[in-house]
This record gives sequence, structure tokens and C-alpha cells, in this order.
Amino acid sequence: MTSTETVADRYRRLADILTRRIDAVPSEKWDTPSTCEGWTVRDVVQHIVDTEKGALEPVGLSIADGPSAGDDPVAAWVHTRDAMQEILDDPSRANREYEGHFGKTDLASSIGSFYSLDLIVHAWDIAHSVGVEDSIADEDLDFVEAFIAQMGDNIRMDGVCGPAVDVPESADRQTKVLGQLGRDVR
Repeated sequence: MTSTETVADRYRRLADILTRRIDAVPSEKWDTPSTCEGWTVRDVVQHIVDTEKGALEPVGLSIADGPSAGDDPVAAWVHTRDAMQEILDDPSRANREYEGHFGKTDLASSIGSFYSLDLIVHAWDIAHSVGVEDSIADEDLDFVEAFIAQMGDNIRMDGVCGPAVDVPESADRQTKVLGQLGRDVR
């Protein structure tokens, strides 16, 4: 996040990247296995929708039921994205506090950290799995590297990331970062 980028702005930017990746999935590839073991590309979208809805529960907010990723993954994501953006654009809702895993925090801080990581990495998961543009911008790689460093061993907690994948020393930065998150780009 740049010094002038708010959490709402970051979400809008990252959600736009994810939307472009989701829009690029050919209709016949939704049930293609993803880079997330045991999940299809459609399952990754369902996971994103579910996690975003779950992020709101600790602060007493919710997203109205919308399309199912099982039926229409694009519409399910758009519905969730638009509802989350509306919440983040409203400081009275975005700044609601709750007791998080690491202590007191607020919704905007959570979306600006863990859930931003989710958008970046799952946009790559989706794109890479179906063979469309999957590059991650340098500023987002900076964010992911900082997040990994901040989390330390907690990055390996159940439901966060799996074991790191060995990558060649000569690999590009994106491959190395994704390897730290358990993603094998091969």
C-alpha cells in the first residue's frame, strides 16, 4: 500500500486485478484443478467469497446472499466484491473493532493485511491454473514479502499457507515469493 493508498483504495485495486483474472477464465475451465491442492478454479472463487463474508462476522456485519460460485463464479465474486467495497468505503463500518487472533484490531486493518494477501495470491492461483496472465506487480510482491516476514512461522498456521516449496536460486522474484507461500509455479 502506498502512503496515499487507503485500505478501501487497495481493496478496489486488488479486487480489480482479481476481477480481470476471473473474467479471463474460459467457461470450460472453471472445474480445472487449481494450484490449491484439492480445489478447482471454481472452488478458489468460492473460498474467496466465503472468506470475505467470514471476515465481516467478528464486527457484526454481513453480505446478503447472492449468486453461488457453483452456479456463476463471476457473479458470485462481483456480488461479494461490490458489497465489501461498499463497507470499506464507509469508515463507520470499516473501522469497527474486534478481538482478533493477534489482539484487538479492526475490519479495515484485517482487509488491508491478510485479506489483501488472499486477493493477490488467489488472483495468481486462478490465472496460473487456467493459463492466463498471472504476473504480480512489484508493489504487491513487496507487500507479500513484508507480510510473510511479519507473520513468521504463523504463515504456516492451518488455513493460511502450506509448507514452502523449494525453488531454484536463479528463479525470478515472483516464483520465490510464491514458493514461500507453498505455490509451485511449474
